[in-house]
Amino acid sequence: MWRFGEKLNWLVERICVVLVAVLVLDIWFGIVARYFLELGITWTEELARYIMIWAALLAISSAAHRREHIGLIFILMALPPRPKQILQAAIDCLGIAFFLFLFVYGIRMTIDGANQFAMIFGMNMVVPFASVPIGAGLTAVQIFLTAIRPQSPPEAQEVAA
Repeated sequence: MWRFGEKLNWLVERICVVLVAVLVLDIWFGIVARYFLELGITWTEELARYIMIWAALLAISSAAHRREHIGLIFILMALPPRPKQILQAAIDCLGIAFFLFLFVYGIRMTIDGANQFAMIFGMNMVVPFASVPIGAGLTAVQIFLTAIRPQSPPEAQEVAA
């Protein structure tokens, strides 16, 4: 499970890097097109919005993989080991429940997006709305994998043994 979580996170991080790079290029193109070339292109703003939403929602799963997003560290550090484990398990269960709810809600929202259209692109909203269930599903998986994995990678456990 450790390796699966790592590989999944590796892939998500690369996708986020590509999305952010495309976002930066899109914004710069929009600036150059508007202020220097005076082309009057307006689709760059809407594209930037959709790219940013995708990147942010995917990045949540990466943060969950590292336990950098969800948690009450200042409380956890003050607790003895057993209460710390119980509180962490409760936080993990709450996080999984929330992101599974968001996943299910996001699927319905994405299906409804087939009947909604982006005015500038003339496309339906399935692709932009799909960021919600995909991001939420990945985050629920990463929280689950983080909750069940040992606190150190398998290589470190073998060295310690």
